[in-house]
Amino acid sequence: MSWSDFFLMQQELALILLALVLLVVEISLDTENKHKIIPVANFLFIPILVIGFLNTSTGSLFGDMYITDPTRILMKNILNVGVFLVFLQVSNWLKTQANNRNRISEFYLLIISSLIGVNYLISAGNFLMFYLSLELTSIPIAALAAYEQYKHKSAEAGIKMILSSAFSSGILLFGLSLLYAGTGTLNYGAMAIASVDLIQSMGFIFFFSGLAFKISIVPFHLWTADVYEGAPVAVTSYLSVISKGVAVFVLAIVLITLFGEIQGLWQEVIYVTAILTMTIGNLFAIRQKNIKRFLAFSSIAQAGFILLGLVGGSNFGTTAVLYFVLIYIFSNLAAFGVVSVIQNASDKENIYDYNGLYKTNPRLSLVMMLALFSLAGIPPVAGFFGKFFLFAAAAEAGMYVLLLIAVLNAIISLYYYLLVVKAMFINSNDQPVPKIESDFFARAGLILCTAGIIITGFISWIYEYMLNNSFGI
Repeated sequence: MSWSDFFLMQQELALILLALVLLVVEISLDTENKHKIIPVANFLFIPILVIGFLNTSTGSLFGDMYITDPTRILMKNILNVGVFLVFLQVSNWLKTQANNRNRISEFYLLIISSLIGVNYLISAGNFLMFYLSLELTSIPIAALAAYEQYKHKSAEAGIKMILSSAFSSGILLFGLSLLYAGTGTLNYGAMAIASVDLIQSMGFIFFFSGLAFKISIVPFHLWTADVYEGAPVAVTSYLSVISKGVAVFVLAIVLITLFGEIQGLWQEVIYVTAILTMTIGNLFAIRQKNIKRFLAFSSIAQAGFILLGLVGGSNFGTTAVLYFVLIYIFSNLAAFGVVSVIQNASDKENIYDYNGLYKTNPRLSLVMMLALFSLAGIPPVAGFFGKFFLFAAAAEAGMYVLLLIAVLNAIISLYYYLLVVKAMFINSNDQPVPKIESDFFARAGLILCTAGIIITGFISWIYEYMLNNSFGI
């Protein structure tokens, strides 16, 4: 192994370097100029984004504990796009909140630390590496959930996040111990060729249960709405797309590379949980009055739709998942971006506060409408194409009853997404949210999200590139 081999980890090393640079900048700035770290972090993240798309190195390190290939690189790039959009959207919030001004660098360092864990989690080729990366991903998120330490709900969100993460990690570790007991190894490659027995099947059940917490799959979703509501909007955005996205990607990798021999078992598990997740997420979303809780249950329902792409274990299904997660990043961050701008300006976060929003803030209303249409899967926005491929993946696997239930759930989701659109464009309000002027970075983030929602579905080479760089059983 030579020093050049370490450049297989160029994305992770670049993130570590970015964290060190931000620490130096933090030390060199006085209290009055702490806000200058915001443009520094935003612009320095662009080279990392570019490096990811230029990275074509494949191979493994440390006895296959770290693996990189085109599929894993693609997964990292998708999530890097999401993190960059989160960085753009948080600038105004970090500058305007008095209690946060001296702690701006903490936010970026925690996000970057979590993202380093995300990258190592995707590239893990050994369950020891997997678990260490999972903790590196989760612990900074718990600190971020309690970032607004003087707010009761934020502190409560941090506590709930820590407790749920600890509980899910315990379940997952028990599953890993059963897998080790059944195979005598923690290495993905060695475990994949081991004979399957009851212990391994039970290990998979517990492993899936622990990972289901991260994705918010029913019945492991109970923490989601409370944490989403209590955490700052910027942190909720990260949780809803990056944390969920990496858990979905890792689940896809593990199902296909390790558990191909027990495909019948995990197909049944995903079949049932997909139905429960879609249905319960949609039914509870209808009842919500708080926009953050509304989007929390929306994200639970979307997790159910994502499982449609995994149920067949095919190359086509994996591609559909990758494609949908990219579209989901644009759509969900557009919605949370509008929520963030409105909450920063008016401290309003209930759906009825959006009544008459179009009269005073037509641009924000249009962005929110496009985001909700995309989440609902209404053509011609990108969300329609994303759900179409997920439904097609379920049909390819012969899961026609599951497909029918998914279509019915898509109709239900259309109803509650249109409730928010109706509030903005039709409902009257004597005191609507005043006209809001957001800063440059927030506007740039919303523009990029809107562009992604509109054009991603029509650029065929994006899907074709994913199809050529994904894998299946």
